[in-house]
Amino acid sequence: MKFSDFEVKQWEDNRNFYDTCLIPFTGLSGSESPPETVQALERLRDFMDLVEIPFKGRIVTYPAIQYGGGGYVELINEVCRKVKSSGFQYAVVLTADIALLKKEIFESDLVLSLPIIESSLEGKINSDIGMKIQEMWRR
Repeated sequence: MKFSDFEVKQWEDNRNFYDTCLIPFTGLSGSESPPETVQALERLRDFMDLVEIPFKGRIVTYPAIQYGGGGYVELINEVCRKVKSSGFQYAVVLTADIALLKKEIFESDLVLSLPIIESSLEGKINSDIGMKIQEMWRR
C-alpha cells in the first residue's frame, strides 16, 4: 500500500499490520531525456508491482529516491535507518535499473535489484522475490 493511501485514523488503527517499508530507488542521473525518464519510472513501477500486489496489507511503499549520484548509498542507508526507527521492522530497497548490493545498503533488511536478480535467474523473478521477502520475515 502506498503511504499516501492512508488516512490518519486508518494508519493509527492498522499500523501494527504494516511492518515492512518498501523504498524504491530509481537512480536517475538528471541527464535522461523525458522519454528515458518515463521508461525508467515505468520499469520501476512494474518491478514494484511484483512486491506491492502479492504482499498488500503488510508492506507500505514510501516515495521513491529518484536521483543517484554522489552520496546516494549513504542517503538510502539513512532513509532505511530512519524508517526502521519510526516503527517499521523491515526496510526493503527496490531498484529496477541499478545494481545495488546488500553489503552497500547495510541498513536495509533486503535489497531487490532487478539487474542482479535477472543475472542470476532465468524467468523466475516473481517466485524469487516472494521467497526473498518471506525469508526476510522469518529471520
